[in-house]
Amino acid sequence: MVLALALYVYARAWAPDRDTYPVQGITISSDNGAVEWGTLAAQGADFAYIRAARGSDWRDPAFAANWRGARGAGMRYGALIEFTPCRLASEQATRFITTVPRDNAALPPVIRLAFDARCAARPARDLMLSELNTLVNLVESHAGKPVLLNVTEEFDKAYAIGSGINRTLWLDSNFFPPDYAAKPWVMWTASDMRHIDGVDGPVRWDVVAP
Repeated sequence: MVLALALYVYARAWAPDRDTYPVQGITISSDNGAVEWGTLAAQGADFAYIRAARGSDWRDPAFAANWRGARGAGMRYGALIEFTPCRLASEQATRFITTVPRDNAALPPVIRLAFDARCAARPARDLMLSELNTLVNLVESHAGKPVLLNVTEEFDKAYAIGSGINRTLWLDSNFFPPDYAAKPWVMWTASDMRHIDGVDGPVRWDVVAP
């Protein structure tokens, strides 16, 4: 029991070494409640990716406030949409475009690819890649820069995204650098257990490849 408690406390505070990964940041959504952006920046968050939408029928209610807050705190900031195979890619792109303002200062947009219990659809790979390419192209046209694909291991194993779409990858793996995709990652969610001042936890803590 004592060891388990010690490991839990350690995991809540852990982040990769700054000497190895000097640029580190956070993924933020309405799930994290009201964010104290100045405090968050002081805790070492160099950037924030902010959830804008999920699919085509849900907009994160905290997106606009978080977008303003990150910018006001002097942090780098970018927008993220959670893809679902249960909605047309064109409809999901419309949701992103009508939620996220054009902003030349923003980081490249992110499309998160993860299975969700709310959607049981598992289309064939060719159809999935076709829909994803549609979403990628429409989001990039709006943002004016290439997207990043934040792919979970389960999703990549099902659809081999790393070899199917030629875009930069952002992978997930608690504590240990991931190696499940067909090509190297550029961003890594190193922990989805971290608790830091300024935001309700746990949060997804992200690093950029050196």
